Amino acid sequence: MTPDDIKVAGETLFRAEVERRQIGLLSLAYPDMNMGDAYAVQEAFVEKKRAAGGKVIGWKIGLTSKAMQNALNIDIPDSGVLFEDMVFANGGTIPKSRFIQPRVEAEIAFVMKKDLKGPGLTKEDVLAATDHILPSLEILDTRIERADSVTGKTRSVLDTIADNAANAGIVTSGQAIDPEAIDMRWLGAIVSRNGEVEETGLGAGVLNHPALGIVWLTDRLAKYGHGLKAGEIILSGSFIRPLEAPPGSEISADFGSFGSVSCKFL
Repeated sequence: MTPDDIKVAGETLFRAEVERRQIGLLSLAYPDMNMGDAYAVQEAFVEKKRAAGGKVIGWKIGLTSKAMQNALNIDIPDSGVLFEDMVFANGGTIPKSRFIQPRVEAEIAFVMKKDLKGPGLTKEDVLAATDHILPSLEILDTRIERADSVTGKTRSVLDTIADNAANAGIVTSGQAIDPEAIDMRWLGAIVSRNGEVEETGLGAGVLNHPALGIVWLTDRLAKYGHGLKAGEIILSGSFIRPLEAPPGSEISADFGSFGSVSCKFL
């Protein structure tokens, strides 16, 4: 993609988010698009949000489970940027007009107490730089169609990356957990929709340990001279498949003794 292509794609995604509508597959419009192009489009999209007053509060990591990677024929995670207006209260309601096709995942959120910059960090480095972790839900949305109505081509990982890794919202519990007091591989949740259990999962589903997703993220950011900052929230990746959240859905994740986190879609 040319610099002009990237700029136009980023602006188109920004308008799609503001207008709550979907655009066509970028991977179809730009058949030679590569992963570098996809992250460049994401950056252009993010910069438009910044220019409109958006405040960055952290990062999300996606595609951390083998099941999701196999579904998209990829062997690495992806990442996107969290903004302040993506935060919703635990137990709160999500306006119908806010999202296009929301889905929800259960995750563990890390809150950083120190700056952290790669490459070459370890799981122990991540834990030492983390103030606390929080049970959380991530709300996904797609500004790009899931499939092209004419060709039948489905959205690729390049479309997802360009679309800020399908990032749209975050709900966290108020129960802070010491990251070094538990084995996060065994921290999991029972996830229900409208009172019916839909999914269960454990932290081990995220690259065998959620902190390893953050190791990957710091390695990726280091290529551009960037890192994580104290106070940022990092969504480490889902350990369940995404749940569709049509109007009227109430999604709840029961993290056992570590509390629960929920939201309702009007």
